[in-house]
Amino acid sequence: MSTLEIVTKEIVDLHEFFTEWFNGTADRDQLGSQFLSRLDENVVFIPPEGHILTGEMLKGGFDRDFGTNKDFRIQIRDVTIRREVGDLVMATYTEWQVGATQSERENARVTSVLMKMTSPVTWLHIQETWLPDSARDVGSFDF
Repeated sequence: MSTLEIVTKEIVDLHEFFTEWFNGTADRDQLGSQFLSRLDENVVFIPPEGHILTGEMLKGGFDRDFGTNKDFRIQIRDVTIRREVGDLVMATYTEWQVGATQSERENARVTSVLMKMTSPVTWLHIQETWLPDSARDVGSFDF
């Protein structure tokens, strides 16, 4: 598989797990193996609101929010490799959400991610930014 195929599969698979987790259809014992094990011990996640979250903070939020959103869905689009340096890859993608309860019910964001191409892939840094209305308005939330 190409780097783009590996990165795309990693991103899509992880977000499918997020959907199952928040829907309450995932096995609650899978949080570690399906999500936390993919994060570097020093991972930083910056959501669109701009605050910084650590891996421990993400774990706490996920533990608390299991099964809290039965209608939540995510679609990943536009995965693009921006840079490859050694075993590090910087990629961007857009994430479209329907049924969100902690943000606008229909929302979209662009995400930049730094990954280490290990087996499994390791997420080092994630930053999300809201897509502007002009980009959201030409996209579809029909998925």
